[in-house]
Amino acid sequence: MTSYLDSTRASYDTVAADYYKIVEPLFIADPFQRAMMGLLADLVAEGGGGPVGDLGCGPGHVTTYLAGLGVDAFGVDLSSGMVEVARAAHPELRFEQGSLLDLDLPDNELAGALAWYSLVHTPAEDLPRVFGELFRVVRPGGLLLHGFKIGEGTRHLDQGYGHPLSLDVYRYQPDVIAGLLAGAGFVEVSTTTTAPSSIDQLPQAYLLVRKPA
Repeated sequence: MTSYLDSTRASYDTVAADYYKIVEPLFIADPFQRAMMGLLADLVAEGGGGPVGDLGCGPGHVTTYLAGLGVDAFGVDLSSGMVEVARAAHPELRFEQGSLLDLDLPDNELAGALAWYSLVHTPAEDLPRVFGELFRVVRPGGLLLHGFKIGEGTRHLDQGYGHPLSLDVYRYQPDVIAGLLAGAGFVEVSTTTTAPSSIDQLPQAYLLVRKPA
């Protein structure tokens, strides 16, 4: 395992419980994020349904929101601490530990995949591999929804959520991510961007793409 995965996993193991207390209310308060989950749920249902993986699920709050919309949702996260919090908070759902670089899922398994702010610690050189892996596990005609904060460059965090940690945070422009998704084989369904708000000082991007049938 590469060093950034080790440090990312260790950092989120440390902050998992406090992270959950902070981020779940922010998600619930954000109408754009909730609207995107509703869109994904509707489109998956229109396509006949099927499993949806919340890949990089953290403490499972978004997985649970999708399940509440009738989605057959489960979560995967790199951090065992996050998985433990998710299982304790949402025992009715399935959560597993795993890496987006090498998912323990069959080819063409998912009706939908969600990568919701889960690639912010992934350097540019590994994004093609991640998107290739997501393309592999999504079934033909299936969807991928990717959310992230818009920006450029990298910054290092050594404190967060009330704990010491070691994380590199990467920011990307929507056109860069769209190009990488197209390179992996996905086709665009929609691109939504939002301005900075009281919830977050950075603009956000929500890219919805489909694997060709």
